[in-house]
Amino acid sequence: MFFTKRLIALTPLWLAIVTGASALAESPPAPPSETPRETPSKAAQESSATTPAASRTAGFDEVDAIFTEHCVRCHNENNVKGDFRIDDREAFFDTGMVEAGDQYSTLLAVIAGPDQSMPKDAPPLNEHEVQTVRDWVLGQANWPDGRTITEKSKADSTWWSLQPLAQPSPQATIDDFVDDVLQQADLTRNPPADRRTLIRRATYDLTGLPPTSDEIDRFVADQSDDAYELLIDRLLASPHYGQRWGRHWLDVVRFGESNGFERNILINDLWPFRDYVIDSFNQDKPFDQMLTEHLAGDVIGQGDFDIEIGSAFLVAGPYDNVGNQDADQIAQIRANTIDEMIRATSEAFLGLTVGCARCHNHKFDPILQSDYYRLYATLGGTRHGSRVITTPDAKRDRDAIVAPLNDKKAELEKQKKQIDDAIQQRINSQGDQHAAKWIRPQPNRAGTTETFDPITTQYVRILCQSQDINPATGNGFRIDEFQIWTPQDKTSAPRNVALASSGAVASGPSREIKDFPGAYGPHLAIDGKSGERFISASNHLTVKLAEPTKIDRVVFSSAKDEDIPEHRKFVFVADYRIEVSDDGEMWTEVANGHDRQAANDAHRNHRLRQIETTPDDRRSLVQLNQKIRKLSRQIADVPRLPSAWVGNHVAKDAQGPFHIFIGGSPQRKGEVVLPSSLSMLADTVETYQLDDNASEADRRVRLAQWMTDDANPLTPRVIANRLWHYHFGTGIVSTPNDFGYMGGQPSHPKLLDHLANELIAAKWRLKPIHKQIMMSQTYRQSSVYSASSAQVDADSRMLWRFLPRRLSAEEIRDTMLMISGKLDTKLGGPGFRLYHYLQDNVATYVPRDSHGPETYRRAVYHQNARAARTDLMTDFDQPDCAFSAARRAETTTPLQALTTLNHQFTLDMSDFFAKRLEAETTVPRQQIERAFRIAYGRDPNQQEVIDCTELVAQHSLRALCRVILNTSELIHVR
Repeated sequence: MFFTKRLIALTPLWLAIVTGASALAESPPAPPSETPRETPSKAAQESSATTPAASRTAGFDEVDAIFTEHCVRCHNENNVKGDFRIDDREAFFDTGMVEAGDQYSTLLAVIAGPDQSMPKDAPPLNEHEVQTVRDWVLGQANWPDGRTITEKSKADSTWWSLQPLAQPSPQATIDDFVDDVLQQADLTRNPPADRRTLIRRATYDLTGLPPTSDEIDRFVADQSDDAYELLIDRLLASPHYGQRWGRHWLDVVRFGESNGFERNILINDLWPFRDYVIDSFNQDKPFDQMLTEHLAGDVIGQGDFDIEIGSAFLVAGPYDNVGNQDADQIAQIRANTIDEMIRATSEAFLGLTVGCARCHNHKFDPILQSDYYRLYATLGGTRHGSRVITTPDAKRDRDAIVAPLNDKKAELEKQKKQIDDAIQQRINSQGDQHAAKWIRPQPNRAGTTETFDPITTQYVRILCQSQDINPATGNGFRIDEFQIWTPQDKTSAPRNVALASSGAVASGPSREIKDFPGAYGPHLAIDGKSGERFISASNHLTVKLAEPTKIDRVVFSSAKDEDIPEHRKFVFVADYRIEVSDDGEMWTEVANGHDRQAANDAHRNHRLRQIETTPDDRRSLVQLNQKIRKLSRQIADVPRLPSAWVGNHVAKDAQGPFHIFIGGSPQRKGEVVLPSSLSMLADTVETYQLDDNASEADRRVRLAQWMTDDANPLTPRVIANRLWHYHFGTGIVSTPNDFGYMGGQPSHPKLLDHLANELIAAKWRLKPIHKQIMMSQTYRQSSVYSASSAQVDADSRMLWRFLPRRLSAEEIRDTMLMISGKLDTKLGGPGFRLYHYLQDNVATYVPRDSHGPETYRRAVYHQNARAARTDLMTDFDQPDCAFSAARRAETTTPLQALTTLNHQFTLDMSDFFAKRLEAETTVPRQQIERAFRIAYGRDPNQQEVIDCTELVAQHSLRALCRVILNTSELIHVR
């Protein structure tokens, strides 16, 4: 250990430092006594315990400040350098660094001795700080009960985003705030954009689609004063508005339709939440109401599907559903699941990275670790999963129909169980006697051999009666090699004739993957190579030899030449027959595995059930199963109650006490916390604290009320900033999910507060704020570049020009569909897939090479699976929905050009675009002009007409359309 309890022989200089200069004028002290002294921790703590409270605090506040500034960063529970902690009283004294009143304390030596070594890699303490620590140590080293020392965050409660909103300025406009900033930098705003540019900008902004050529012509021709305002009103009323802005919000709330992690299974009933978000934007639902529905829709709208579905927000993120038998791991996975909800909630609504306080107080923001666990206590009852959403009356009506059927089914199941129990009793009694007859080893994945009398045949098959993982079926077994051997005789050695290279042909139903025909086909069993396997979709594999051949042996395997751990073994045959045929019609059994030992306990029990089930048992079971299936069909025919992936709120999970997890580990529980408001806004928003026995529902409702309190400055600031971000490409705060120390500073703080106040004044409705922003001259200005202005503000953060932006991935795809005339504008419902989905133990997503009409809907309706590539959209920076994507990346890569030039989707859209033009006119020049008006909203200039005419003449109209889909002008808004 670096720090140990030790005694130091002091020099006169050292004495002067630790006892004060007057010590030099006195007699030198005697050397330290070797007599054992009372342990520092005990002495200090007993002294503290017997000292009045006021005295115990004396001097500690100053020492606390010094330790906080210089020491606790490296000496705390989560970072115990030198095996020494300074954050906790008991841990501090137990190290032996300090004894109350001891001038020889090691602590004083390391901060002010001749070999001053602390703070490490930092300036030493100044004289006043050393004197303060010395006085504290030479006194009684008082440390008040309950006091801990924590590292101070970079920002405190005075941080700008935590302050109340500035008083509203009713007469001020957006342009006033922007102009103030521009004037301070001696900049001026650009003149207004032309009307064609403006309608294209506004239409993409609010709908994510281009304006039609007719819409552009009407707007350009309408010179009335209110033409632009009417345009904004029309776009805000369009159902496409909700699709566009709903997509933005789905990015923020990390909406994805698979669970992520290693299994990544699709979630097929989460799409109603996507429709709910789109509908909420179209209805201009007040955002405070939407937030409340996100956190507690099941509470405030119980039984109302359109409200309850909003609470799917909490379970819309990734979660780990891989089973685990270790209690500690289960607790850790659960903690990780709640952590994901806490991060999503705090970042989406408050713009705070509360998740960074999971293991310790936030390093940069005034967020305590206890704040994190207050949210944990609030959300801890939520679990992922589907749930029925209906009214009590509807549930009662359905139960009245289903309950009698379930009762009948239960009675039949009871009768069936009685027969099964009787069979099991006989198995328990006679099973060992039967099993003793199974004398051969169980089938071996590395190679199982069956020999038989030589026979001449042309067809050989293996018939799987039971596979080892699920003995009740023979389907799904896997074989990497199936060999058929000739007998050895005097003239020739044995040879494997079951090889494709020898003319053999294998057949049998196999698992299929779209776009990968034969991926698991029967040919793999006779290719002479191990590693790739035939996966049966039935219970047999047949091999036809090149000609009738005498054989006497077969060898089959699923893992030839492989050493596979138990948990990775492939499904293999357990019970089987080997049969031969001359014509592939009439079969003769030549071998079987019935006398082999059972593959496992499940297989053993399955075999014994077959033996011990009497003919009467079989007849009774068949009859009972028929009746049960009939009742099951009747139950299934009763209309189901609506359900969706909205999570389940479990009262037991919400039962306290909840604790701080020391170091973030559920196995190390610290102080108890209660569901309550966060501390950093205690001076601004009315606080709350619920009892430990408060209901799980009340906890979430109260959190939502606190977040939407008009006095809470964070929520309206964050939402107003998100609106600005999506209109201008960058928010007033450039980090929409982080309004803390590590986030961006507001470029226009007064404007941000103005918009937040306007949002509250509009009763939290977003459309009025959209309109204010888009009616401003700041929004309507041109994007013309100015070199002189760029020298001052290259990124136009002060808004001297409208910054051009590239279309998002979804906008690019939707635009191609729209201009080709193929966009399906259907609203809502289950999504489409741009991948083939294969589910085994884990999910596999294979991108589709071609996209059919069923995929021609708006991209917001794509069933986005986490970590699944979707070609064009992935290439153009569609984010992975494993995390909140408050800001999308905007890259420029060669892959984007290759995709838009060569992907089958863009080739198809080029064809459809050309056919659309040909249907409208047969005149080449008119086709070119029409193509420009549809794609760009403008007429081609003279040179463009010449170039395009030459291109069409040399190649085709389709080639021109393909070029247009690959132009920068198409995918940028100015």
